[in-house]
Amino acid sequence: QVQLVESGGGLVQAGGSLRLSCAASGRTFSGYAMGWFRQAPGKEREFVAAIRWSGGRTYYADSGKGRFTISRDNAKNTVYLQMNSLKAEDTAVYYCAADPYAGVVVSTRPEGYDYWGQGTQVTVSS
Repeated sequence: QVQLVESGGGLVQAGGSLRLSCAASGRTFSGYAMGWFRQAPGKEREFVAAIRWSGGRTYYADSGKGRFTISRDNAKNTVYLQMNSLKAEDTAVYYCAADPYAGVVVSTRPEGYDYWGQGTQVTVSS
């Protein structure tokens, strides 16, 4: 059974940085795509970034390009989301997700991911 546990959220001032972590366990994740999504109150869950576990190719939503960096540590089975220059509109619950069937195109839709963490709150004060 795949388990994903996020950590690293918190309260930060606008312009600050946070690094989110997603500890993955239960499977060998080669072949998976790992994604970060976020959901603000009253809004739909939206794609933030994704990475192929094998090869490390990365994908970003326009909202995070140039500010967010997704990476993974194979030895620790952990995926990270480094977030810099944070804005008030980045405030949301951030979720880690895993897609075991990642094809040629990595999904940017929540429906494309089978496993989810519990989420971690990120609050950016302006």
